[in-house]
Amino acid sequence: MGTGLLLPTSPKASLLATPLLLLVVLAMLMLPIPPFLLDFLFSFNITLSLILLILTIYINRPLDFSLFPTLLLVATLLRLALNIASTRVVLINGHNGPYAAGKVIEAFGSVVIAGNYFVGLLVFLILVIVNFVVITKGGSRISEVTARFVLDSMPGKQMAIDADLNSGVIDHNEARVKREDITREADFYGAMDGASKFVRGDAIAGLMILLINILGGVSIGIWQYDT
Repeated sequence: MGTGLLLPTSPKASLLATPLLLLVVLAMLMLPIPPFLLDFLFSFNITLSLILLILTIYINRPLDFSLFPTLLLVATLLRLALNIASTRVVLINGHNGPYAAGKVIEAFGSVVIAGNYFVGLLVFLILVIVNFVVITKGGSRISEVTARFVLDSMPGKQMAIDADLNSGVIDHNEARVKREDITREADFYGAMDGASKFVRGDAIAGLMILLINILGGVSIGIWQYDT
């Protein structure tokens, strides 16, 4: 369990992963994306989120999934890019019908609305508020407090390791491993603190994008297509 769920990657692949990811996100922000590709990307994002949820449930220690903050940032960045790309498609092709923005968006809208636009809008607003006020804000606060306590406890843990080493309870190799675990633990919770703030910003951006979709869609429908 020592190394956690680390994926074996070559140095070249690791160096290329970040630039390629940024290029893909920039392409999604700048270029129009066809509906079928939006369906694939939305399905991939949902699948990635479910995989992360399952992995976080079944791990024994946080350090066993040390890539979680990075994957959380990747999933959040992909979701932001998908929100912007889907907004462009909805505003441009929304007058062509419910499937103009892809089947995933249409299916989600049908489930949430359930035949009543007013009730669907209220339910969706409730879900957004719960996500922002309860889940995102609470998770951000938990990550912040945990990171602070972990950093504050580092000197005491180091002194305990030195005391065990001097008394002969552990040898130098065990002491080195324990020190590395303490460092990795501090790095993990520090990264989680930063990732949680990024996720909170994503929730705020989602609310603003929702408002833009509603106002922009209604305005375009009335002024340009008289619908």
